[in-house]
Amino acid sequence: MSTLDSPERGAASLPGPAPHILAIQAPYYRDVVEGMLRGAERVFADVHAAVEVAEVAGGYELPAALAMALKSPRRWDGFLLLGCVVKGETDHYTFICEAICQGVMDVATRSAAAIGFGLLTVDSIAQAEARSRNDRMNKGAEAAHAVLGQIALARRWGVAG
Repeated sequence: MSTLDSPERGAASLPGPAPHILAIQAPYYRDVVEGMLRGAERVFADVHAAVEVAEVAGGYELPAALAMALKSPRRWDGFLLLGCVVKGETDHYTFICEAICQGVMDVATRSAAAIGFGLLTVDSIAQAEARSRNDRMNKGAEAAHAVLGQIALARRWGVAG
């Protein structure tokens, strides 16, 4: 892999109080998703974030779980969504991936919630494992940086998600 595949990131920073993050994960490929969560937790540790983890059955359930969390009386500063879909021999992969992505985007744009979207859509488990290792290619860490950036932007603009 090229070093251009993933940016080199320094320690995370976020103005204001330590954030509360809800990580919603679809652990169908548990080792992969837990590897991404560990990558995200390392990033969140830099800003002393409190992280709560909730599990759903699969990637398809991620958008609905996010919508439910946003309707909950509990409040989080941001949301981290983690999952993995591995391509098979049928069109199922395409339909599932498109539905998940569109569902998350619909919830995100309606709610203005700070979201880090860590859904791996890969051809093989080997590709997923490469993106969940404890290195700079960890997509959970990238999604954690994304949600912290969104939280910072929401705070700057006075937007409550």
